Amino acid sequence: MGSGIGQVFASAGFLVKIYDISENILENSRAKIADSLKKLEAKNLLKESATLIKKRLSYHSDMNDLADAQIFIESTFEDFSIKTSVFQKLSKILKPTSYVATNTSSYSITALSQMVPWPEKFIGFHFMNPPPLMALVEVVRGLCTTDSTYNFFWQLAHTIEKIPIAAKNSPGFVLNRILIPMINEAICVLYEGISTVEQIDAALKLGANHPIGPLALADLIGLDTVFAIMKTLQKEMGEDRFQPCPLLENYVFHGRLGKKTQKGFYNY
Repeated sequence: MGSGIGQVFASAGFLVKIYDISENILENSRAKIADSLKKLEAKNLLKESATLIKKRLSYHSDMNDLADAQIFIESTFEDFSIKTSVFQKLSKILKPTSYVATNTSSYSITALSQMVPWPEKFIGFHFMNPPPLMALVEVVRGLCTTDSTYNFFWQLAHTIEKIPIAAKNSPGFVLNRILIPMINEAICVLYEGISTVEQIDAALKLGANHPIGPLALADLIGLDTVFAIMKTLQKEMGEDRFQPCPLLENYVFHGRLGKKTQKGFYNY
Protein backbone atom coordinates (compact mmCIF):
# COMPACT_ATOMS: atom_id res chain seq x y z
CA MET A 1 0.00 0.00 0.00
CA GLY A 2 2.81 2.41 0.86
CA SER A 3 4.42 1.88 -2.53
CA GLY A 4 1.13 2.45 -4.28
CA ILE A 5 0.42 5.64 -2.32
CA GLY A 6 3.89 6.93 -3.13
CA GLN A 7 3.31 6.19 -6.80
CA VAL A 8 -0.01 8.07 -6.74
CA PHE A 9 1.58 11.20 -5.29
CA ALA A 10 4.59 11.08 -7.62
CA SER A 11 2.25 10.70 -10.59
CA ALA A 12 0.42 13.83 -9.38
CA GLY A 13 3.64 15.86 -9.41
CA PHE A 14 4.73 15.58 -5.77
CA LEU A 15 8.27 14.86 -4.65
CA VAL A 16 7.96 11.68 -2.60
CA LYS A 17 10.20 10.03 -0.04
CA ILE A 18 9.37 6.42 0.79
CA TYR A 19 10.64 5.27 4.18
CA ASP A 20 11.07 1.82 5.69
CA ILE A 21 13.53 0.34 8.18
CA SER A 22 14.25 -2.51 5.75
CA GLU A 23 16.51 -1.97 2.73
CA ASN A 24 15.02 -5.10 1.14
CA ILE A 25 11.52 -3.71 1.44
CA LEU A 26 12.67 -0.44 -0.09
CA GLU A 27 14.22 -2.29 -3.05
CA ASN A 28 11.02 -4.28 -3.48
CA SER A 29 9.07 -1.02 -3.38
CA ARG A 30 11.27 0.51 -6.08
CA ALA A 31 10.82 -2.56 -8.30
CA LYS A 32 7.08 -2.74 -7.69
CA ILE A 33 6.55 0.92 -8.60
CA ALA A 34 8.72 0.61 -11.71
CA ASP A 35 6.73 -2.41 -12.87
CA SER A 36 3.39 -0.71 -12.17
CA LEU A 37 4.39 2.44 -14.05
CA LYS A 38 5.66 0.39 -16.98
CA LYS A 39 2.30 -1.38 -17.27
CA LEU A 40 0.32 1.86 -16.99
CA GLU A 41 2.54 3.54 -19.57
CA ALA A 42 2.05 0.65 -21.99
CA LYS A 43 -1.72 1.20 -21.68
CA ASN A 44 -1.35 4.97 -22.21
CA LEU A 45 -2.73 5.64 -18.72
CA LEU A 46 0.02 8.02 -17.59
CA LYS A 47 0.01 11.77 -18.21
CA GLU A 48 3.83 11.83 -18.08
CA SER A 49 6.56 9.33 -18.82
CA ALA A 50 7.31 6.63 -16.26
CA THR A 51 10.91 7.84 -16.23
CA LEU A 52 9.91 11.35 -15.15
CA ILE A 53 7.59 10.06 -12.43
CA LYS A 54 10.27 7.73 -11.04
CA LYS A 55 12.64 10.70 -10.71
CA ARG A 56 10.27 12.22 -8.14
CA LEU A 57 10.67 9.20 -5.87
CA SER A 58 13.47 8.52 -3.40
CA TYR A 59 13.88 5.72 -0.87
CA HIS A 60 15.13 6.09 2.71
CA SER A 61 15.91 3.92 5.72
CA ASP A 62 16.76 6.89 7.99
CA MET A 63 13.67 8.70 9.25
CA ASN A 64 15.68 11.90 9.69
CA ASP A 65 15.77 12.14 5.88
CA LEU A 66 12.06 12.97 6.00
CA ALA A 67 12.46 16.06 8.20
CA ASP A 68 11.79 18.54 5.38
CA ALA A 69 8.51 16.93 4.27
CA GLN A 70 5.18 18.71 4.66
CA ILE A 71 2.83 15.73 4.46
CA PHE A 72 3.42 12.39 6.20
CA ILE A 73 1.28 9.34 5.41
CA GLU A 74 1.79 6.20 7.48
CA SER A 75 0.96 2.88 5.82
CA THR A 76 2.37 0.10 7.98
CA PHE A 77 0.82 -3.30 8.61
CA GLU A 78 -2.51 -3.18 10.46
CA ASP A 79 -1.03 -3.57 13.93
CA PHE A 80 -1.71 -0.87 16.52
CA SER A 81 1.61 -1.27 18.34
CA ILE A 82 3.59 -0.95 15.08
CA LYS A 83 1.66 2.16 14.07
CA THR A 84 2.06 3.84 17.45
CA SER A 85 5.78 3.07 17.43
CA VAL A 86 6.15 4.71 14.01
CA PHE A 87 4.28 7.83 15.12
CA GLN A 88 6.30 8.12 18.31
CA LYS A 89 9.52 8.07 16.27
CA LEU A 90 8.05 10.40 13.67
CA SER A 91 7.12 12.91 16.37
CA LYS A 92 10.82 13.71 16.82
CA ILE A 93 11.03 15.29 13.36
CA LEU A 94 7.55 16.79 13.01
CA LYS A 95 7.00 20.54 12.90
CA PRO A 96 3.86 22.51 13.86
CA THR A 97 3.18 22.96 10.14
CA SER A 98 3.38 19.22 9.35
CA TYR A 99 0.28 17.34 8.27
CA VAL A 100 0.09 13.70 9.37
CA ALA A 101 -2.25 11.01 8.08
CA THR A 102 -2.72 7.32 8.68
CA ASN A 103 -3.80 4.81 6.05
CA THR A 104 -5.25 2.56 8.75
CA SER A 105 -8.25 0.55 7.62
CA SER A 106 -9.78 0.01 11.05
CA TYR A 107 -8.08 1.70 14.02
CA SER A 108 -9.30 4.78 15.86
CA ILE A 109 -8.00 8.02 14.36
CA THR A 110 -8.38 9.73 17.73
CA ALA A 111 -6.28 7.09 19.48
CA LEU A 112 -3.51 7.21 16.87
CA SER A 113 -3.50 11.03 16.86
CA GLN A 114 -2.44 11.04 20.51
CA MET A 115 0.97 9.71 19.44
CA VAL A 116 1.93 12.97 17.72
CA PRO A 117 2.51 16.41 19.27
CA TRP A 118 -0.15 18.20 17.17
CA PRO A 119 -3.21 15.90 16.97
CA GLU A 120 -5.19 18.71 15.38
CA LYS A 121 -3.07 18.21 12.24
CA PHE A 122 -3.75 14.43 12.18
CA ILE A 123 -6.35 12.60 10.06
CA GLY A 124 -7.35 9.27 8.57
CA PHE A 125 -6.63 9.16 4.82
CA HIS A 126 -7.52 5.63 3.76
CA PHE A 127 -6.66 4.45 0.25
CA MET A 128 -8.02 1.34 -1.42
CA ASN A 129 -5.80 -1.42 -2.79
CA PRO A 130 -4.16 -0.99 -5.25
CA PRO A 131 -3.93 2.80 -4.78
CA PRO A 132 -2.88 3.65 -8.38
CA LEU A 133 -6.03 2.00 -9.75
CA MET A 134 -8.70 2.58 -7.11
CA ALA A 135 -10.46 5.97 -7.05
CA LEU A 136 -11.76 6.01 -3.47
CA VAL A 137 -10.15 7.66 -0.44
CA GLU A 138 -11.91 7.70 2.94
CA VAL A 139 -11.27 10.92 4.88
CA VAL A 140 -11.76 10.35 8.61
CA ARG A 141 -11.59 12.99 11.32
CA GLY A 142 -10.28 12.29 14.79
CA LEU A 143 -11.65 14.10 17.84
CA CYS A 144 -8.94 16.77 17.58
CA THR A 145 -8.81 17.15 13.77
CA THR A 146 -9.44 20.78 12.82
CA ASP A 147 -11.57 21.98 9.94
CA SER A 148 -8.48 23.34 8.20
CA THR A 149 -6.76 19.93 8.36
CA TYR A 150 -9.89 18.19 7.12
CA ASN A 151 -10.31 20.65 4.24
CA PHE A 152 -6.61 20.33 3.35
CA PHE A 153 -6.85 16.55 2.93
CA TRP A 154 -10.23 16.72 1.18
CA GLN A 155 -8.69 19.00 -1.45
CA LEU A 156 -5.52 16.89 -1.50
CA ALA A 157 -7.61 13.87 -2.53
CA HIS A 158 -8.89 15.81 -5.53
CA THR A 159 -5.37 17.04 -6.34
CA ILE A 160 -4.14 13.45 -6.66
CA GLU A 161 -7.26 12.65 -8.71
CA LYS A 162 -9.02 10.53 -6.11
CA ILE A 163 -12.64 10.76 -5.00
CA PRO A 164 -12.97 11.38 -1.24
CA ILE A 165 -15.85 10.29 0.95
CA ALA A 166 -16.39 11.36 4.55
CA ALA A 167 -16.46 8.69 7.24
CA LYS A 168 -16.94 8.91 10.99
CA ASN A 169 -14.22 7.57 13.27
CA SER A 170 -15.88 4.17 13.67
CA PRO A 171 -14.17 0.75 13.37
CA GLY A 172 -13.70 -0.17 9.71
CA PHE A 173 -15.06 3.22 8.59
CA VAL A 174 -17.35 2.71 5.57
CA LEU A 175 -15.85 0.28 3.07
CA ASN A 176 -14.19 -2.22 5.39
CA ARG A 177 -17.14 -2.23 7.78
CA ILE A 178 -19.12 -3.65 4.85
CA LEU A 179 -16.45 -5.43 2.78
CA ILE A 180 -14.39 -7.38 5.32
CA PRO A 181 -17.36 -9.11 7.03
CA MET A 182 -18.63 -10.01 3.55
CA ILE A 183 -15.26 -11.60 2.73
CA ASN A 184 -15.29 -13.38 6.08
CA GLU A 185 -18.76 -14.75 5.29
CA ALA A 186 -17.54 -16.02 1.92
CA ILE A 187 -14.72 -17.84 3.76
CA CYS A 188 -17.36 -19.34 6.09
CA VAL A 189 -19.29 -20.61 3.05
CA LEU A 190 -16.10 -22.35 1.91
CA TYR A 191 -15.35 -23.62 5.43
CA GLU A 192 -18.82 -25.16 5.70
CA GLY A 193 -18.38 -26.95 2.37
CA ILE A 194 -21.29 -25.17 0.71
CA SER A 195 -19.31 -24.51 -2.46
CA THR A 196 -15.81 -24.29 -3.89
CA VAL A 197 -13.41 -21.34 -4.07
CA GLU A 198 -14.02 -20.83 -7.78
CA GLN A 199 -17.80 -21.20 -7.50
CA ILE A 200 -18.07 -18.77 -4.57
CA ASP A 201 -16.13 -16.15 -6.51
CA ALA A 202 -18.22 -16.82 -9.62
CA ALA A 203 -21.42 -16.32 -7.58
CA LEU A 204 -20.45 -12.79 -6.56
CA LYS A 205 -19.05 -11.88 -9.97
CA LEU A 206 -22.00 -13.19 -11.98
CA GLY A 207 -24.77 -12.71 -9.43
CA ALA A 208 -23.78 -9.41 -7.82
CA ASN A 209 -21.71 -7.92 -10.66
CA HIS A 210 -18.55 -7.72 -8.54
CA PRO A 211 -15.42 -7.29 -10.69
CA ILE A 212 -13.50 -9.75 -8.50
CA GLY A 213 -14.69 -12.55 -6.23
CA PRO A 214 -14.41 -12.20 -2.42
CA LEU A 215 -11.82 -14.96 -2.00
CA ALA A 216 -9.61 -13.61 -4.79
CA LEU A 217 -10.00 -10.18 -3.22
CA ALA A 218 -8.97 -11.57 0.17
CA ASP A 219 -5.81 -12.94 -1.45
CA LEU A 220 -5.12 -9.53 -2.97
CA ILE A 221 -5.66 -7.66 0.30
CA GLY A 222 -3.71 -10.24 2.31
CA LEU A 223 -5.38 -12.75 4.59
CA ASP A 224 -3.40 -11.43 7.55
CA THR A 225 -4.85 -7.97 6.94
CA VAL A 226 -8.38 -9.34 6.57
CA PHE A 227 -7.90 -11.24 9.83
CA ALA A 228 -6.50 -8.19 11.64
CA ILE A 229 -9.44 -6.01 10.57
CA MET A 230 -11.95 -8.67 11.64
CA LYS A 231 -10.27 -8.92 15.05
CA THR A 232 -10.41 -5.14 15.43
CA LEU A 233 -14.08 -5.07 14.47
CA GLN A 234 -14.79 -7.90 16.91
CA LYS A 235 -12.95 -6.15 19.75
CA GLU A 236 -14.36 -2.68 19.15
CA MET A 237 -17.94 -3.69 18.30
CA GLY A 238 -18.17 -6.56 20.80
CA GLU A 239 -20.43 -8.62 18.57
CA ASP A 240 -20.20 -12.29 17.55
CA ARG A 241 -20.97 -11.44 13.91
CA PHE A 242 -17.42 -10.09 13.62
CA GLN A 243 -15.81 -13.38 14.72
CA PRO A 244 -13.15 -14.37 12.11
CA CYS A 245 -13.87 -17.65 10.35
CA PRO A 246 -11.72 -20.52 11.74
CA LEU A 247 -10.46 -21.24 8.21
CA LEU A 248 -9.19 -17.66 7.88
CA GLU A 249 -7.41 -17.92 11.22
CA ASN A 250 -5.89 -21.28 10.23
CA TYR A 251 -4.56 -19.94 6.93
CA VAL A 252 -2.98 -16.94 8.65
CA PHE A 253 -1.45 -19.14 11.36
CA HIS A 254 0.23 -21.27 8.69
CA GLY A 255 1.50 -18.28 6.69
CA ARG A 256 -0.89 -18.80 3.81
CA LEU A 257 -1.57 -15.11 3.25
CA GLY A 258 -2.53 -14.75 -0.39
CA LYS A 259 -0.58 -13.16 -3.23
CA LYS A 260 2.17 -11.88 -0.94
CA THR A 261 3.16 -15.48 -0.10
CA GLN A 262 2.10 -16.92 -3.47
CA LYS A 263 -0.53 -19.06 -1.78
CA GLY A 264 -3.92 -18.27 -0.28
CA PHE A 265 -7.27 -19.45 -1.54
CA TYR A 266 -5.52 -19.62 -4.91
CA ASN A 267 -1.94 -20.49 -5.88
CA TYR A 268 0.11 -17.78 -7.63
